[in-house]
Amino acid sequence: MEKEDILHVESRLGELIIGNRIPKDYFVTKGTGQSDLTVHAGSYHLALKAAGVEMCNIMTYSSILPSIANEIPRPARLVHGSVMESIFSVCTVNKGERATAGIIYGWLYDKKTHHKYGGLVCELYGDHSIQEIERRLHASVEELYYNGYSDDFDLKDRHLITESFVPEKKYGTALAALCFVNYHYPILRVNLNA
Repeated sequence: MEKEDILHVESRLGELIIGNRIPKDYFVTKGTGQSDLTVHAGSYHLALKAAGVEMCNIMTYSSILPSIANEIPRPARLVHGSVMESIFSVCTVNKGERATAGIIYGWLYDKKTHHKYGGLVCELYGDHSIQEIERRLHASVEELYYNGYSDDFDLKDRHLITESFVPEKKYGTALAALCFVNYHYPILRVNLNA
């Protein structure tokens, strides 16, 4: 096909303008793994396996949830090799050290209308006990809330996801995650040419 023909076909088809995609449904998971060989293809991969997402390519987000985000049960099947966009907390340590990973998230509600605005998420990891990481997670989400949201919104419905263990092998990894499975694509404009 000639370049002019391609341009003519494209001009007849028009265009669809979409906005930034918005993560929608997610599931919560966690896991631990240990290995005497390595971290990435060892303890980290085995922690992903324990969490049920080892077949996916993991990409991580920062810590904001849109108002449409909705928790669902983990799907029975995830496509091998698919991209899994997530909010992750990962802690890797050496034998005999404590690996703890934790996530807290809560929802912002408009003080006047009481409508859900969106969510805040904080991730922490380290050699903490579960009790200590939960304390620190609450402090972290409160810091975010009081430095930008507390005038207009109430922070409610907090959820914690934590995982902790002491590996007996050379390397150990603990992780906690929110994993997204679908997205909303806002259509900003449709231009159809005759």
